[in-house]
Amino acid sequence: MNANARMNRSADSSGTALDTERQTSAANGKPEVLDALKRLSKTAAASPVGEAGFDGSNMPRIMRPLRPAPLRSLITVVVILFFGTLLGIASAYFMVERDQPLVAVTIGPWSTYPKAGTAEADPYSVAIYTRSARVPLASGEGVALTARTDSDGNGLDASCVYRISGRTPQARLWTLTATDTHGHLKKTGAGRTFLTSQQLLWREDGNFVVMAAQTPRSGNWLPLAIGPSADRSLLFVLRLYDAPVTTESSLNGAEMPIIERLGCS
Repeated sequence: MNANARMNRSADSSGTALDTERQTSAANGKPEVLDALKRLSKTAAASPVGEAGFDGSNMPRIMRPLRPAPLRSLITVVVILFFGTLLGIASAYFMVERDQPLVAVTIGPWSTYPKAGTAEADPYSVAIYTRSARVPLASGEGVALTARTDSDGNGLDASCVYRISGRTPQARLWTLTATDTHGHLKKTGAGRTFLTSQQLLWREDGNFVVMAAQTPRSGNWLPLAIGPSADRSLLFVLRLYDAPVTTESSLNGAEMPIIERLGCS
C-alpha cells in the first residue's frame, strides 16, 4: 500500500509539473498571462476539485467568464440607432439645402440636370424641386442651365457688374433670369428680372452681349436685385425652349455664353 501511495504522489507531481510546463508554454513569453496562470494554479490548489459552485469570482479579471448583459446590449443598440438616424437626417438636410442635385452636366460656369423631372431622377433632386416648389422642364420642352460662378470660378454677387456674351445652343426661344441662390425672384429697380431672346440686340456675327447690373446699362440690360448687403446671393438661369440639346450626350461640347465680372460696388 505504501508503494502504491508513493506511485500516486509521483504521478500527481509529474502531472502538476506537466500542467505547469504547458501553462508556461501557452504564456508564450507574456508576463501578464504567466502571472494570471500562476494565480489560477494557487486558486485551484486552495479550492475543492470540481465545478460545483464555481462562478469564477476567485479568478483574475482577465480569466473570468463573460456573463450576458442584456441592459448594456440594449443601451448600445439604442445609442447606435440614435446617432445613425441623426447622421442620416443631417446628411439629407445638407444635400437638400445646397440646392444642387447630384447628377449634373457642366459646361463652363453653366450646369444642368437632364434627369430632373424624369423617372430616373435621384431622390435628392426630387426633394430639392419639391421643397422649392419648382417644376423642372421636361425633356421634350427644353433644358434649364444655371450659373453660380463666373467663368473664372468666382461666386456671383448681386452688387457686381457682369457681362454675359457669346451664343447659346439652337433653340426656338430662350430666357435669361437673375434669381437668388435658391431660385427666388428678387425686387429690382426696373421691376423685371429676365430677358428673352426676342428682346435682344444681336451683333452681326450672331453673338450677343448682356450687361447684368443693379443700375441701368446701355444695350441689353439684365437688372439685378437691389437689397441689403447681407442678401447679395445671385444665380443666373438660362432656359432653352424647344431645343435639341436636352440629353447629356447632346449637351457635351455645346457652346455656352461666358460670364465676366467687370467690377463690384
